[in-house]
Amino acid sequence: MGTHFDRLSHLIEDKITPIAGAVGQQKYITSIRDGFIAALPFMIVGSFMLVFIFPPFSENSSLGFVQAWLAFSAKHRETLMLPFHLSMGIMTLFICVGIGSSLARHYKLDPITTGLLALMSFLLVAAPYKDGQISTQYFAGQGIFTALIVSIYATEVYAFLKRHHITVRLPPQVPTGVARSFEILIPVLVIIFTLYPLNLFIEHETGMILPEAVMALLKPLVSASDSLPAVLLSVFICQVLWFAGIHGALIVTGIMNPFWMANLSANQVALAAGQAIPHIYTQGFWDHYLLIGGVGSTLPLAILLIRSKAIHLRSIGRMGIVPGIFNINEPILFGAPIIMNPLFFLPFVFVPMINAVFAYAATYWGLLPRVVSLTAWTTPGPIGASWAANWAITPVFMCLFCMFTASLMYLPFLKVYEKQLLAEEAKKAAEQAALADADPALDKHETAFNH
Repeated sequence: MGTHFDRLSHLIEDKITPIAGAVGQQKYITSIRDGFIAALPFMIVGSFMLVFIFPPFSENSSLGFVQAWLAFSAKHRETLMLPFHLSMGIMTLFICVGIGSSLARHYKLDPITTGLLALMSFLLVAAPYKDGQISTQYFAGQGIFTALIVSIYATEVYAFLKRHHITVRLPPQVPTGVARSFEILIPVLVIIFTLYPLNLFIEHETGMILPEAVMALLKPLVSASDSLPAVLLSVFICQVLWFAGIHGALIVTGIMNPFWMANLSANQVALAAGQAIPHIYTQGFWDHYLLIGGVGSTLPLAILLIRSKAIHLRSIGRMGIVPGIFNINEPILFGAPIIMNPLFFLPFVFVPMINAVFAYAATYWGLLPRVVSLTAWTTPGPIGASWAANWAITPVFMCLFCMFTASLMYLPFLKVYEKQLLAEEAKKAAEQAALADADPALDKHETAFNH
């Protein structure tokens, strides 16, 4: 067992860790992640408004306040939907600015100017103008992948031109803000004369503008991202990387966020239209069923640690329980420790994967409602699970069930580790007692010092 684990440890350290580290620091992945983080507050608020507009009550309810709420929502729906349309409904605009600004920092460009350049590039290909109106069809989930592509393209064009000094230069006496405005002129022209003709060509040849064509090409990949194998693969990668001490969640979420947002947007459109919710795998599913208490679903482990006989583990449990409620588990990961601890490799990796199978199957069979709201990742599991599913009650029970199964899977490994620590504590106490017997003066000194 030890030999096999040593081989696995060397494989992780020598092969996986360098690759994962490089991917985690890759400028495009970090920029995409930062773009979604920048848009997150707007999307959370928009999602909350959707839950308010479509309350989780039956139309046949006899409760007066429920009927009043439903009647008010139905009468003023168009007005109430405005905050949703101006947050979740245009999330790609926020994402464009966030990606452009983040990537600009890698090239030492002005973040605000670059973010606006990325926004213009997206509008150029995704906002068709007809009869005096701009279509917002691709400002939500349907335009996410186009937003990623054109934001990166616009920033790369700007960086390339500046790197080769292809820019409008003004005398040093000109104020910085004015000089920067003229500096962006040539990148704007280059983007207009490349992206816009490309969009017109694609529309002429296929009848689809760029965002529509991109979604058509990626449709098989988007569909595959909503499958159980995709869930298990993303969880497995996240857990193995974290076990090696690499922030695997940042890497996985950076890759999966576009798919999650596209799935969530489709779910919200279906909810607003009164149709069946199509997608299972969204960020709410990831946060509230698979990562309860943080990566590895360690909140149940923190509860177990509080009752441990080992002083070290009991102390770590007390430190980790409150952060764990809000899905922050670094005290557990590095304090127990879980990271690179061979005894916890199997439960740490497979607890969230097994819970993924339970939650996915329950959702697929209709026992769990599907996610329609974006919640903050720090929302406590049962609350977040209910909120994400329009305040349904069954996700709470699913979350508690996942915590129960996690406890059962962690417990035998914890007992073995606890036994080792207790033996070490007993050995250390015996050594200190022997040392005290051998040197009574030292024992008296320590006793006086302690008092």
